[in-house]
Amino acid sequence: MKIWQSVKRSEPYKVITLLFALFVLAACNQSNDPSASSVERANSNIVNQAANNETDSYEPRPYIKIDHPEWSHNAVIYQINTRQFTKEGTFAAAQKQLPRLKELGADILWLMPIHPIGEKNRKGSLGSPYAIKDYLGVNREFGTLEDFKSFVDAAHALDMYVILDWVANHTAWDNSLVTEHPDWYERDWKGDFHPTPWWDWSDIIDLDYSKPALRKYMTEAMKYWVTEAGVDGFRCDVAAYVPLDFWDNVRRELDEIKPIFMLAEWQTRDLHARAFDATYAWDWHNAMHNIAVNGANAGALFGYYSANESAWPADAYRMTFISNHDKNSWEGTQFELFGDALEAAIVLSVVGEGVPLIYNGQEAGNPKRLAFFEKDPIEWREHPIGELYKKLFALKHQTQALGNGANGARMISVINSDPGSVFSFVRFGQEDGVFALMNFSAEEKTVSFPQSLHHGTYTNYFTGDDVIFDDTRSLTLAPWSYRVYLKS
Repeated sequence: MKIWQSVKRSEPYKVITLLFALFVLAACNQSNDPSASSVERANSNIVNQAANNETDSYEPRPYIKIDHPEWSHNAVIYQINTRQFTKEGTFAAAQKQLPRLKELGADILWLMPIHPIGEKNRKGSLGSPYAIKDYLGVNREFGTLEDFKSFVDAAHALDMYVILDWVANHTAWDNSLVTEHPDWYERDWKGDFHPTPWWDWSDIIDLDYSKPALRKYMTEAMKYWVTEAGVDGFRCDVAAYVPLDFWDNVRRELDEIKPIFMLAEWQTRDLHARAFDATYAWDWHNAMHNIAVNGANAGALFGYYSANESAWPADAYRMTFISNHDKNSWEGTQFELFGDALEAAIVLSVVGEGVPLIYNGQEAGNPKRLAFFEKDPIEWREHPIGELYKKLFALKHQTQALGNGANGARMISVINSDPGSVFSFVRFGQEDGVFALMNFSAEEKTVSFPQSLHHGTYTNYFTGDDVIFDDTRSLTLAPWSYRVYLKS
């Protein structure tokens, strides 16, 4: 009573001081409770300290510091090998195909390198597009700078976007930088220029990114194509062979011009923090190939999707693909890589998490591996694979839950009675969602579902039939078949 009377006669701030002192005293009494163990007292102290934290040291911060262009939120990527895309192998001929690509559902057009190709130590008669002779030039095989700008303008008019393949790690032996700035190149133990170690890349030599002037040059060259030709970003070859801090700065300077999209040919989480929107999902491709060709069961995909959700940022775009120029040229066609599992793998690449890629010619069921150093045009024709991609891309564009990164919904596994054969999951957003299943086996499978996660009313996307899933519903899937149900 005497204490309280004293407080009433004092200034108001003393009330606050006293209350705080009483709080601390109570906490101390609790932590000094002789009946509590030392572990309990320590835990109590830690809990009290955490609850009274008054700094932002422990506030979570987003790992990804870049903003994805709005037009990439539900985009799919289409890769163009200009040399093989048309019989003419030119930008002008490719431009005529843009309405068809738009109808297919392509959003981002990735063009393999368009620059002049080195002649010294060239492979084949035409050489590799990745042996760059002039970063600011255009390969005459494809046309002129004006032809390329016309292609970009035509793509933009159709609400499509263009990214250039950029080779920052190395140049051709006869790039002008070799004589003008020989100090910008790495040397071997003898002091000679050398290709990228270990690989059979004898037509190129490696650059040295310890040189600030080289970094400045390469950055300005990339900015040139954004400002001069209007490109919307870059696919960066062997991105992790170039220091990450270089790419971080490149992204910052390019974004100052306009929102751009960056795709890294690599599979590393850290590339997403400040530089790249998307990276390759090689582990996805390898797991899917092991199921299709090497006899692995559907569980081979679990490791990829578990890591994708637990170890990668939610807003990291990971590019899922059946084929690209490397896979097609050196490892086989989509039919050789995936066999009877091809269609189910394509469905998963689009409906599952990831930015789907289609390599030119896949939609035509291209039956051959395209030559890399010679002219070898695609044999264009109507094919069911093209119709499948077209229908899947339309589904992706109309379904919010299938958006890229954090713009879409997480995949959640739907447990079934045969998880080694049937891969099943839901992706539910606030507005819509899908329930998808793939039988990754050569046998017919009938599965039931012990959980209620997927219960509800759906429409079969490919047949239009309405379906109700409840405790009594089981499904029979033919070998290597798939189902995609839209939530009603």
